[in-house]
Amino acid sequence: MAVVVDRRQSGIRRRLQATHLVASDQPGSRQPVPRPGGFGAWLHRFANPGRFLRLGRWLQPVLTWPAIVLTAVGLAWGLFLSPADWQQGDAVRIMYVHVPAAWLGSLGYMALAVCGLLSLVWRHPLADLAAAEIGPVGACVTGLCLVSGSLWGRPMWGAWWVWDARLTSVLVLFFLYLGHVALIRAFDDPRRGARAAAILALAGAVDLPIIKFSVQWWNTLHQPDSITLTGAPTMSLSMLWPLLVCTIGFSLGFAAIVLARLRAAVMEARTRSLLLSGAAP
Repeated sequence: MAVVVDRRQSGIRRRLQATHLVASDQPGSRQPVPRPGGFGAWLHRFANPGRFLRLGRWLQPVLTWPAIVLTAVGLAWGLFLSPADWQQGDAVRIMYVHVPAAWLGSLGYMALAVCGLLSLVWRHPLADLAAAEIGPVGACVTGLCLVSGSLWGRPMWGAWWVWDARLTSVLVLFFLYLGHVALIRAFDDPRRGARAAAILALAGAVDLPIIKFSVQWWNTLHQPDSITLTGAPTMSLSMLWPLLVCTIGFSLGFAAIVLARLRAAVMEARTRSLLLSGAAP
């Protein structure tokens, strides 16, 4: 009779771990149960690996191919067909890489903060996985922003780097990304690492408004934003359109890369859970 009960319990555990994305690697761990009908219950619908992987399989080409086409068209348009600036000359063409990278650096960290909130408040298992995959990609685009900004600043300011408010706050953002990636890997227990990284993501979000409004709050070398929601753009339409195409292409590419990494992480977590449940007595 005891053998039958053990087999039933093992089968139940196997089904539960196959249903949820992150059945813990530690024996005896329990996933929180969201209240029926609440926001948490709606979020936990996507904790089903089969449902998420089906959605991801459909979304992947929808994001990837437009990203490739728009990025290629935008870069060709901006680098070879758009006019040079009357003050900056051809150096302004760095903008078609720098601006999308700067936009995605801030947007990616905002996504990290949202994932941290979902993890800490609703204990959503997908949030921790998503944050772990967003962090390295966000660090790369922020690093690209810093490098392209230095290349742009050298002919304009006569220096590769100045301790300007905008540049310094973006550098802080880059270190926040690196800290987030390091925290996830700093603990033997993945849950502790994910929790520490979620707290850092929420605390570091204070840097985002500083980046946005630094050119308004302080007297900086960095030029004000050329595109705002409240006013007309201050650049020529012949420069604006390729910049928008590049920004959309880069954004779709960012989403496609994160989705591909997240799908791989979900499949890895699902396989690990099934192996652990199969090895359980």
